[in-house]
Amino acid sequence: MSDDNGTQETPAGSAPGPRPEPIRFFGTTWVDHANGYTARRIGAAVGSLAAAVASCLVLRFAYEGLAIADIGSFVTLLMVVMFAICSALAFRHTWDGFTKRPDPDRQASLRGLLAIGFVGSLLAYFFRSLTEAPGEKLHREEYEAALQHYEKRTTRRSGNPSKKRRRS
Repeated sequence: MSDDNGTQETPAGSAPGPRPEPIRFFGTTWVDHANGYTARRIGAAVGSLAAAVASCLVLRFAYEGLAIADIGSFVTLLMVVMFAICSALAFRHTWDGFTKRPDPDRQASLRGLLAIGFVGSLLAYFFRSLTEAPGEKLHREEYEAALQHYEKRTTRRSGNPSKKRRRS
């Protein structure tokens, strides 16, 4: 929870300082890998792979529908190439999004391409889930930087400033 200034509010009984940002499907279990983190990673990997396989089956039905409609080999080839290129671009964009924050304007402009290349995004999520929670590295870097900043801020503010000796 944060206020309008971006500072963290701490409820009674919790430690002061920055809090980790939750990751979808993982919450804040990525911080100390507790509370079913491994099971969640396995579930995310299996789920994203199953969704990718199901998506490929749906695309296969669409391809067969085009073949039945007999619209021509050029249009069929164009559709296959479009899905392949969009999936490759979506994979790369999703993979890069796990290591750095995406630009919101670029994200908005690529929304259609990412929707068409959804299989690539699902595969990127699957492969990242094999090693860590997707986005964990980025969140960990930001959280550790926030902790270091908090420690520097709090260690500088020790003692009563009114009792400070004045230099003559």
